[in-house]
Amino acid sequence: MAVRLKEKYEQTVKGHLREKFGYANVNQIPKLEKVVVNMSVGEAISNPKALDAAVAELVAITGQKPIVAKAKKSIAAFKLREGMNIGAKVTLRGERMYVFLDKLFSVVLPRIRDFRGLPTKSFDGRGNYNMGLKEQLVFPEINFDKVDKARGMDITIVTSAKTDEEASEFLVAMGLPLQKGRN
Repeated sequence: MAVRLKEKYEQTVKGHLREKFGYANVNQIPKLEKVVVNMSVGEAISNPKALDAAVAELVAITGQKPIVAKAKKSIAAFKLREGMNIGAKVTLRGERMYVFLDKLFSVVLPRIRDFRGLPTKSFDGRGNYNMGLKEQLVFPEINFDKVDKARGMDITIVTSAKTDEEASEFLVAMGLPLQKGRN
């Protein structure tokens, strides 16, 4: 199966970035390394079945089985003990990463109500982009009737870019809808 976003990268984005930043070596051109999708389930402390639903939704969204995240330390105020299951995360690489990002850029983000673009301040200083979604219902794989609770998720797009400017140019060329004019 040919991956649309990877073809776009190979055919147009690489050349555009090399021309704009004047890279001497092909290996200097920024590329996608991985995408991490993280879903925290705070109610799993009192209701362990809630985590099963979150895991099933992440499998449907990403096409890959997530690992269950455990609490690193106990917090008495939250009735949290070290080692309790409190979330799930998936690290996507290769073809699955490109398929997920293509779906995110072209289907999921436009489905968000009153969407005007993602903030430009979400770069971390090392060329990675972090974003959060308030609910999993914007993904077309999620059946609205079978969802017990709307859960948010964090998505981190890790690139090989050295600066935020390079990463921003790279991700916008790939199709990431950033806000225009506002910082």
